[in-house]
Amino acid sequence: MKREEILEKAQKENNGKDFADEQAQKDASWIAYTVGIVALIIVDVINWLVLGNFNRGAEFAMFTMAFVAFLVKYVKLRKKHELFVMLIWGTLSVGMLVLWILQLCGVI
Repeated sequence: MKREEILEKAQKENNGKDFADEQAQKDASWIAYTVGIVALIIVDVINWLVLGNFNRGAEFAMFTMAFVAFLVKYVKLRKKHELFVMLIWGTLSVGMLVLWILQLCGVI
């Protein structure tokens, strides 16, 4: 088999997927997620130093993002680990939503 035939066969088997592009997207998502968490921590610390409290709305948004990421992974992979982690993030997300609403209402 010639090199061109091998490449053509591999492209047909991979359905035109570009693995380098997929890896770059995966790396970019991980870096963006990490930067988002660091930014949230910085915002929370500044809020605490200036206002004396934490912004639960920002935490709700970040936890919801993690919940959705693991929900999608669980739906695609059906692994128990993904389900477990998704449930933890979901619980944290709902908890932060409740705290944020209480914070907006002036209860806490």
